[in-house]
Amino acid sequence: MVGLGWGLLIGWLSSGVVFGSAGWLLYRRYERLQIRTREAERLAELGTLTGGLAHEIKNPLSTVQLNLQLLSEDIPQDDDAFSRLTSRLRTVQKETSRLRDILDDFLRYAGRMELQKKPVELNGMLEELVDFFTMQAQMQRVQLRLKRSEQPITAQIDERLLKQAVLNLLINALQAMPEHGGEIILTAGVDETGFATIDVIDTGIGMDEQAASRIFDAYYSTKRSGTGLGLAICRRIVREHGGDISVSSTPGKGSDFKIRVPMNG
Repeated sequence: MVGLGWGLLIGWLSSGVVFGSAGWLLYRRYERLQIRTREAERLAELGTLTGGLAHEIKNPLSTVQLNLQLLSEDIPQDDDAFSRLTSRLRTVQKETSRLRDILDDFLRYAGRMELQKKPVELNGMLEELVDFFTMQAQMQRVQLRLKRSEQPITAQIDERLLKQAVLNLLINALQAMPEHGGEIILTAGVDETGFATIDVIDTGIGMDEQAASRIFDAYYSTKRSGTGLGLAICRRIVREHGGDISVSSTPGKGSDFKIRVPMNG
């Protein structure tokens, strides 16, 4: 009987320890969830504030751009300072335009995305992009080619947004080309997981592992010009579709940017 009593006591104490440990783990999990929730709310509020600030900056910036244009038209061409003044005005106009581009890209990146999904055949979508972008590529001695899949590939996507993502990749590929030109190849396919894939392959200058690991970060750029948000916007669009984007690159040989999105949305 004494042994039985001790056994019950030990069992009760052991179960208490187990339940106590489980309760502590549940409490810690709840605490972490609360912290993440507060952080998400703070980031959402910050996004709203910064988006509003960007809009407020754009309004007076438009006024500045308009008045710069009017000033350049008001300077008499026979004025001795005409060349010097117009040159300085062009510099200011260029910088204000760049600032407006930064604000526009920021609003696209930070703004709310509402996807309007519908069935879209990806080969046809890419063909439209090739038709649109070919002239710009040829101006830089770059050949743009489309490798269609053998079978039609239809996915539930927001065609406008996914086109924007692929266009951002095409612009990035064009900017990565050496002066003598090169080639950009667009392909569509389906991977082993059943995801639809779009590859943008270029024969540009490529990048090292460190640059490749940061290339989708906001405001990270290996170029002198640009806002550093093009590829970040691209990643956000793909993630909003429930997909992912990756890059494989070899310095001096080129890069392959791969978009993966679910076929059924």
